[in-house]
Amino acid sequence: MKVTYILAILIIYLEMAFKGVILESAGIMDKICTLLFSVPIFLTLNLLCNVFKEKISKTILILSSTILTLYFTIQAVFYDLFGIPFSFSSLGLAEGALGFTEVIKNVIIKNLLTIIILMLPTILTIIFLKKIKFERYNKKKVAVNFISIILAILLIISVIFTDRKETYSAYNLLFNIDAQEKNIEKFGLITSTAIDLQRTIYGFKEKDTSFVYEYIDNLEPTEKNEYTGYFKDKNLIFILAESFNTIAIEEKLTPTLYKLSNSGFVFNNFYSPLFLSTTGGEFQATTGLIPSQEILRLWKKDLPQIPYAIGNSFSEQGYTANAYHNWLYTYYDRPGTMKTLGFDSYLAIGNGLENLIDSDWIPSDVEMINATTDFYTSEDKFVTYYITVSGHAPYDFHGTNTTAMRYEELAQDLPYTYSANAYMATQIELDKAIETLINRLEKAGVLQDTVIALVGDHYPYTLTIDDINSISTYERDEIVEVNKSNFIIWNSEMKETIQIDKVGSQIDILPTLLNLFEIQYDSRYIIGQDILSDAPGIAIFSNRSWVSDYGTYFAAKKKFVPKENVSIKSNYVEEINESVANKFIMSNLFLKYSIYQELEK
Repeated sequence: MKVTYILAILIIYLEMAFKGVILESAGIMDKICTLLFSVPIFLTLNLLCNVFKEKISKTILILSSTILTLYFTIQAVFYDLFGIPFSFSSLGLAEGALGFTEVIKNVIIKNLLTIIILMLPTILTIIFLKKIKFERYNKKKVAVNFISIILAILLIISVIFTDRKETYSAYNLLFNIDAQEKNIEKFGLITSTAIDLQRTIYGFKEKDTSFVYEYIDNLEPTEKNEYTGYFKDKNLIFILAESFNTIAIEEKLTPTLYKLSNSGFVFNNFYSPLFLSTTGGEFQATTGLIPSQEILRLWKKDLPQIPYAIGNSFSEQGYTANAYHNWLYTYYDRPGTMKTLGFDSYLAIGNGLENLIDSDWIPSDVEMINATTDFYTSEDKFVTYYITVSGHAPYDFHGTNTTAMRYEELAQDLPYTYSANAYMATQIELDKAIETLINRLEKAGVLQDTVIALVGDHYPYTLTIDDINSISTYERDEIVEVNKSNFIIWNSEMKETIQIDKVGSQIDILPTLLNLFEIQYDSRYIIGQDILSDAPGIAIFSNRSWVSDYGTYFAAKKKFVPKENVSIKSNYVEEINESVANKFIMSNLFLKYSIYQELEK
């Protein structure tokens, strides 16, 4: 077989396999567009493999196929681990999370079949290398190859400028919208990587700052509602719980979580979308903005002012703001980001907490609560932020997860999968930590004046969907419903349970809490919205899929599944797609161009 055919098969196979297995993209037009954008890449490699002597050509073929295969494989593992593709704009951003070698090993094992599928062409190429025929192109064939590249590029340009109507058209993705996963769906991984690299080096301006003011002027603010000031002047303890999810709630095994999630405010359609592990969940919940890899990097590097962030908003009302984390003080660059959120007091392992608790992996959430409550319960008004770690992967009883092993007897015989049982064991620790917190608040005489809010940073993404569904009360998909979770807002003095059916997600946490505590804010400056308001509910995911009060949109498949007995207008999906795209853009602009400071002026 000629090397030309080998290269064509390799590139088409890798792109289609990644699109189908990883992104689950089924759009025929996107696949055609990917094939078209792959032609110049194929022709360039083909030229390189046919202008040199056979020995050099064989080396080029093996190197190129190996590099491409490894890159596709790394992207597959990264995507499974963090819920988004790797971007050069976020180099170093996931460094902390990638330090968990046991987690990486488990994710590789989990994706072993996918890795084998992606590596198959290169393995076969190496095995049958002697049977591959290489040509030594003469000047005429070189010229034909060059002309073919130029013609392919011209055809691509014509496609770009004719595909301009939809929100995520080829034209908009190249010139107006920075959406890496949509780029991969439309152009393929190789081309999208080139786009990503170019934007990382030279920058990319989706919209200028005038777009912000136009967007804000045309945006309807959310109104105050019957719950405005419901918790006025009370204290707040906000907990970002490692890998907490609805599946962790079980009446006998985690009774405190069960109690809190079935009383107080109960949000029946809440999601914790996975955006680059814990740091993405933290950013959403504390700022009300949608993260991107570039914005998360800027957040950590430039430390922009975020006046509405949870610590800042409460501090302005006279609250003492403290933050605690029972893992490394420097993890995810938190010494800086905690200040942007308004927590000048931040205690973790490495700046003092190691003297108060056992800091060996995995530290105890219960110990952290016991060691820290006395630091703030004597304050007149306080907002306290806890970031837990006991629920961290890997989930097993015979490895490095000391939390799971601590509760092995209680969880090993649960009717779930082995990994799911180990996960449940870790959530017992969280449950006991919340129980301890309630008891210590009561002992300090401040329980009745304190609101506990708890949300997961993300679903336990190292579990397989089969693991998750072995616990789940309904069948979940891997794109949207796997992110279905709980948002707990509870106070011991609440006399009623308030059921909320509207869709919400992590970016809605901040405005919801601000409204409940009657802390003034301009809702147009936060992308999330008060879930208790009359604004339409929506949850947005990293690949631009979304869930609204009317149905679910799967972006890769361009498929909208309406809820039962609802009717929507004909252009509803495209309108929401445009709104979602604008929300991503606005989140970027707010931080990237210091819009908050400009608005204050």
